[in-house]
Amino acid sequence: MIKKIILSWLLIGSLLLAQRVTQIKFEGLSHLSPSVAKEIAGIHEGDEMDARKINEAVKNFFSQGYFKDVWVDKQGGVLIFHFKEKKAIANVDIKGYGSGDDGEKLLKSIGLKKGDLYDARRVKKAKASIISNLEKKGYYDTVVEVTVVPVGESSVSVVFDVNKGEKIKIKKINFIGAKKLDKGDLEMDLANKEADFMGWLPFLDDGVAVVDQLEYDAYRVKDVYMKHGYLDAYVSKPLMRVDFGSYKAEIDYQVAEGDQYRVGEVSVAQDMDGLDSETLLSNLSLKKGKIFNIKKMRKDMKKLQEAAGNRGYAYAKVLPQMHKNPEEKTIDIQYVIRPGVPVVINDVLISGNNATKDRVIRRYLYLAPGDTFNATDLKDSKNALGRTGFFESVDIQPQRISEDKINLLVKVKEAPTGTISVGGGYGSYEGLMFNASVSDKNFLGTGISASAGFEFSKISKSYNLSFTNPKVWDSQYSLSLSLNKKRYEYYNFTQDTTGGSLILGREFMRYFHASVGVGYMDNQSEENNNVSSDLNNTNVFDYTNLYNDKYTKTSFYASLSFDNTDDYYVPREGMIAAVNFEYAKLSGNDFNATAGSGEENGYGDFLKSSAKFGVYYGMEDWIDYDLILRFKARATTISSGTNEKLPIGEKLFLGGIGSLRGYQPYSLSPGSSATGYGLGGKKRASTSVEASIPLSEAAKMRLTGFYDYGMIGEESFTEIKRSSVGLMVEWQSGFGPINLVFAKALNPEANDRTAKFEFSMGSKF
Repeated sequence: MIKKIILSWLLIGSLLLAQRVTQIKFEGLSHLSPSVAKEIAGIHEGDEMDARKINEAVKNFFSQGYFKDVWVDKQGGVLIFHFKEKKAIANVDIKGYGSGDDGEKLLKSIGLKKGDLYDARRVKKAKASIISNLEKKGYYDTVVEVTVVPVGESSVSVVFDVNKGEKIKIKKINFIGAKKLDKGDLEMDLANKEADFMGWLPFLDDGVAVVDQLEYDAYRVKDVYMKHGYLDAYVSKPLMRVDFGSYKAEIDYQVAEGDQYRVGEVSVAQDMDGLDSETLLSNLSLKKGKIFNIKKMRKDMKKLQEAAGNRGYAYAKVLPQMHKNPEEKTIDIQYVIRPGVPVVINDVLISGNNATKDRVIRRYLYLAPGDTFNATDLKDSKNALGRTGFFESVDIQPQRISEDKINLLVKVKEAPTGTISVGGGYGSYEGLMFNASVSDKNFLGTGISASAGFEFSKISKSYNLSFTNPKVWDSQYSLSLSLNKKRYEYYNFTQDTTGGSLILGREFMRYFHASVGVGYMDNQSEENNNVSSDLNNTNVFDYTNLYNDKYTKTSFYASLSFDNTDDYYVPREGMIAAVNFEYAKLSGNDFNATAGSGEENGYGDFLKSSAKFGVYYGMEDWIDYDLILRFKARATTISSGTNEKLPIGEKLFLGGIGSLRGYQPYSLSPGSSATGYGLGGKKRASTSVEASIPLSEAAKMRLTGFYDYGMIGEESFTEIKRSSVGLMVEWQSGFGPINLVFAKALNPEANDRTAKFEFSMGSKF
């Protein structure tokens, strides 16, 4: 109060004297520089001392949010602004809430972070946010104590001490008046559900109440009735009765179901050039005579909106006009499309790409400045960027800048794509490993994939150098070069190879990629000493020198692939399919034409054909949970002359990650059932069915259950058949995708080599 009186006196005095400002000083200022402070004040040397201007300057300083108090003093013509700044927050800590993903997410959501200025109102709001978050998780009677501890003279530490209270569990839900739909159907989409037996398991309900969603649950029940054609259904607001002694609750809904309606006449009203209403109708899900389903109607509206979007109408609206016929229990639907004005792309604005060059991102965009907007092109652009593996997330949104022009805002969050590693590890098959490598699938942000490295283990030595440019000179052509040297000890033989390949490819029709190439390999194979004695003891025939394959191979490659998935690492929609061919000409001698005879015969040429197929389907839109279903299939055949011999290193084996989990890598093939050591086959096939759920979003970890089935043989696929089940932890680490596999072989035979645990790094399909 005294300060205000003094300030008023000074201002009045200054006005009477009509003094001019000779100098402006700022005392206690640290967050703003003097030059910025002068701009905020709006007063300069030479101005007359004006009470109105000084008062406005004080208000401007307060509006910056940095200051707890501001007052003005005057010494002759010198105007002095005094500041008492708010203290900075040195640290924010939440105790008693939990750690890991939950704690990190909460810290980001409460609106306080290190470096912010302390404000009691923001702290109070953060406290309310913590309580609200806990209520969403089912905790009630939560108590949060806030402690503010000084840190030095200008900072404070804010600590939230949380006592979570108790969780309310729903023991029963009553749909009073519901007769035509099952209780399970009505409860399916609710946020608040009855507790299931063993509800802590994935896919089951734990029954924990989520009160902030309770009022919306009535609309969810109503929506279920609308999906089954009950247009007149009434669902009351839920009444939750809580026993605070046991923290158990019962919820009642009053329901009046009404009659079930079927679809009557369906029509589309639109006047867009190039669109035929009858064609649009043929693509819709709701047909005349079917039970009305609100979910299918929404999907049909989205289809019509996309059809309009493909004609350039980015902001088209689809309005359903519905007419009920209570006597006939039908409902006529007319979709009215209001397209608005077609728009063109004014500019494409890219953000979030700290490393990746703009031109690399633009390669995968099917819309450019000057193009007419197209909804399918927008979706395909987003998916194409997701398939590169360069980004954790991709978002493309139209921004209207005029009636007929929009900007496309492309926002990406980059993923780690390069690694420099020197280290070691332990593999279930390879034992102790040491490796060093440099790799980057987005080298210097150019989109080029390059790698160089080596690896040593008890069974292998390998060196590799590879280079792939997926868009040579920003064209649709790709070029790959690889050089490698590898020595690998399989269970029954050792392969020693040196080789390389050169592949030229081209993308076409958006989702397809074709390639041709050549390769060369010099192979030196030999029998494993520890294996030959075991095999010879079987007295089947003499295995000596069975694996002494020494030859060179010149290969000609051709492939065709299709990929319209939405993400490189964790696709939730789309399909992958590919066929690959290798025609190989061999030069060398077969010392094993007759086992143990030492006779030499030339190897025959062969054609290796392989195919793979994968389909991915995310269930989140259906069940509001990030469940991903996958089906994968692979098959390979080798064709050669009837009497021609093939080196064992070119033949096929089954087992391990990528073919049949639960069996050791390369352990299954003709001959393995009798001896444990296979001779390789010419026909191989495997399938996998998987269901994947999130473990930790922050750590990018998922848990996947799987069933594998595999076959292999010399003359037919069905000579050896095996299957397995298990769980796999998928981790998108900074070093690439890592899979930890826990499997159980379902039908192993006596000599099969099974594997309960395996891991791999870098695989995708």
